[in-house]
This record gives sequence, C-alpha cells and structure tokens, in this order.
Amino acid sequence: EVQLQAYGGGLVQAGGSLRLSCAASGFTMDDYAIAWFRQAPGKEREGVSCIHNNERSIYYADSVKGRFTISKDNAKKTVYLQMNNLKPEDTAVYYCAADYTEWTAQERMKIARLSPFDYWGRGTQVTVSS
Repeated sequence: EVQLQAYGGGLVQAGGSLRLSCAASGFTMDDYAIAWFRQAPGKEREGVSCIHNNERSIYYADSVKGRFTISKDNAKKTVYLQMNNLKPEDTAVYYCAADYTEWTAQERMKIARLSPFDYWGRGTQVTVSS
C-alpha cells in the first residue's frame, strides 16, 4: 500500500526557512515522480516542485525557483523540500504526492492539473508572517 506522510510545516517569519519531509512507503521511489503541491485558502492547488528518478529530473514552479530545493534520500525513503527566503505568499497547506510514471518531472508536472497524481499524503501547514 502506497503511503505518504508530510511533516515539517510551521510558523516562520518572512525571510526564514523550513524543511518539509515526505516519508514514503509501499513503493520503489525511483519508479515514481514525487512532488510537492500547495494550496492556499481560496486558491487553486499549485504544483511547487517535483523530483523523479534522480536529481537530473527536477521541476520547480517559477514562484519558488532559487528559493526552494527538492531532494530525496532513497535509503530513508524520504523526499525533502528545503524552503529558504520564505515569503507571506508561500503560506499554504503543502502536500506531497506520488505518481508512477516514466516521464520526466517537468513533463509530469505539465499535465498535473489535468491528470492528478495517484497518491497523496495529508498536508502540512506552512505559515509565513510578514
């Protein structure tokens, strides 16, 4: 059974940092694209970042490029999202999701809205105060 558990959210001041973790189980990580999405109140869900197979296949939304870094540790079956220089507009519930695919992270995220990821974890709240 595929399971995902996101944690690491919290309250931080603008300019601060947080690291989110997504603990995965029940599948082989290299076969899946694993992504972070976020949803703020009253807004649509947004794809933030995605990693697939290895670090050569990574996607970042334009809004987080240069500030967020995604990585994974296969031995720990965990995907991380290091978030630096946080802004109030980063405030949202963050979810990790997984999808079996042979596409690159960029290709998979292009169609994520029309073809949602198969597996989702519970969200973790990130609040950035100004």
